[in-house]
Amino acid sequence: MRAMLAQCKAELLRTLRNRKFIMFALLMPAVFYFIFTSTIDPNTEVGGMDWKAYYLISMTVFGVIGGSINTLSLRFAQERMQGWVQLIKLTPLPSGAYVFSKIAAQSIVNLGTIVLMFIIGAVFRDVHLSTGQWIACGLWIWIGVVPFMALGTLLGTIRSIEVVQVLAQLLFIGMSALGGLWMPIQTMPQLMQHIALWLPTYRYGQGAWNIIAGVSPDWAGIAVLAAYVIIFMVLSSYIIKRQEAV
Repeated sequence: MRAMLAQCKAELLRTLRNRKFIMFALLMPAVFYFIFTSTIDPNTEVGGMDWKAYYLISMTVFGVIGGSINTLSLRFAQERMQGWVQLIKLTPLPSGAYVFSKIAAQSIVNLGTIVLMFIIGAVFRDVHLSTGQWIACGLWIWIGVVPFMALGTLLGTIRSIEVVQVLAQLLFIGMSALGGLWMPIQTMPQLMQHIALWLPTYRYGQGAWNIIAGVSPDWAGIAVLAAYVIIFMVLSSYIIKRQEAV
């Protein structure tokens, strides 16, 4: 247990020292939030929700996804390429502790991102939600990021760091834009709206948007997110076994 905690601490410190993480998980979402809540009429509503509250959720989700995909994918790919994974197997550290420490550290960092964005929204943009809504939204965003952590793990199985960087960025930016995190899908063409319904980014944000709108959970959205978790985990497990067998 002590070794696992030490590994988690080391992973946490490495993540916080990562400049790319700071940019994608903290700076970009905060800057975008200030820009779009300043340039668009604050009285605008989206699906019955105040624009400032709606976009706060969008950018919080955007930041958590960016931190999870980019950090985990690059970290796994880099360490596998350097042979770190093989070295870990020779230590007394339990086999599952390596992955668990990364997931745990990223979860702690994600929680910090959520709290920071919520403070920004409440203090600088006067976003008013009930205590229950703040907590429920925070928990949904914190727990609902699992599909994107699984995606980061899957991308980390690629042996080329350069390829991982490009794919991680393309998937992150592409899914964020098509999933309605930059602008509501109601403003998109009909075809893109249908595509968004099948994307994990939209379903992830939808859960929190529903909470602030006072709408019950969308079980179809939960099913879509669960399906992505299973697909990404099965694929990454299969690829890792194939690689270890070679």
